[in-house]
Amino acid sequence: MSARRSRPAAARPPRIGLALAGGGPLGAIYEIGALCALEDSIEGLDFRACGSFIGVSAGGFIAAGLANGLSPRQLCAAFIENSGPEQDRFHPELMLRPAWEEYAQRLSELPALLGQALFQSLLQGRSVLAAFERLGRALPTGLLSGEALAEQLHELFQRPGRSDDFRQLGKRLVLVATDLDSGEAVPFGMPGHDHVPISRAVQASAALPGLFPPVEIDCRHYVDGALKKTIHASVLLDEGLDLLFCLNPLVPYAAGQQHSRIPRLVDGGLPLVMSQTLRALIHSRLELGLKRYGLSHPQTDILLFQPDPRDAEMFMANTFSYSRRRHLAEHAFQSTRAQLRERRATLAPQLARHGLRLREPRLQDESRRLVGGADSPAAARTEAALDRLRAGLDLLESRQQP
Repeated sequence: MSARRSRPAAARPPRIGLALAGGGPLGAIYEIGALCALEDSIEGLDFRACGSFIGVSAGGFIAAGLANGLSPRQLCAAFIENSGPEQDRFHPELMLRPAWEEYAQRLSELPALLGQALFQSLLQGRSVLAAFERLGRALPTGLLSGEALAEQLHELFQRPGRSDDFRQLGKRLVLVATDLDSGEAVPFGMPGHDHVPISRAVQASAALPGLFPPVEIDCRHYVDGALKKTIHASVLLDEGLDLLFCLNPLVPYAAGQQHSRIPRLVDGGLPLVMSQTLRALIHSRLELGLKRYGLSHPQTDILLFQPDPRDAEMFMANTFSYSRRRHLAEHAFQSTRAQLRERRATLAPQLARHGLRLREPRLQDESRRLVGGADSPAAARTEAALDRLRAGLDLLESRQQP
């Protein structure tokens, strides 16, 4: 973004916000890795201390955790490494439970729908195809259930120091979903929509049509918030921000470019064609939105972080796969660090306007790691265990001395 006006010296602390786009489990993994890299590499940056957050779909899951005081490293331990306190761990299998209630409800309607189709075909003379179109109502609106996710998040946010109530957070959290019947974006967390439990709003924002059934809230049905916009950052910008970090996990792949690992996407068949189409639609809306934000909110520095379009690893990863989440989180961590190094000339003055600065020694340290690194929860537990072992050996040796 273009340069912004500097804040006066000795002014109030900078108002910093965070906007997180969606992208399924892969998007959440990327955002956790990128957030960890940003905090690790920028002195003075603590995403838990942001005054406002907005999340869409998978980004809503991350935003809700940060707003509740969970650091990116803690989210990494719970979601990526499956470590840390047992009660904070996220179990990926919860996202793969079939929507049995939806199946049962639709199946119960099948006999009546079948009778109506036969009546229309045999007695009213309608074509068989037209009559049996009615049977489409018996198809489930989603394959997987999001109820277990909402229940686990409710338990997580009920723990001391956290809240499942937007109004008790002490900071702005907005989770965007789409009203299925009107097509309008609904900002849960804003006045008039802040009575809904945060866990329920996360479920609604991430209810991707076809995969998860619409979520009923106050007699309305809601689906994925990305249907309307990619990031919905204007909701926060309208309240006044000095600096806004934006993360977008899904970008179209630059196939056929120099060093490209995938010369032609068409050779990958329908999955790659559909993935590229979805990413192109999402990214084009984001680009248009950022251009508008630059004109409508010139007082705000907006910093966007997203994968490199040439990054075949992120493009080829299964959007709904957890199997390689540690590897992908580390990849996001390192690629974000590389991006910070490449953009340091423009980022440094932008960050300085808000009391932040790049940690150059850390950025140049090639040994820094996210998963299994020196600062990771797993490494900390290993080091503590080694300390106890060394202490035990010292005690045993002292007792054996004459």
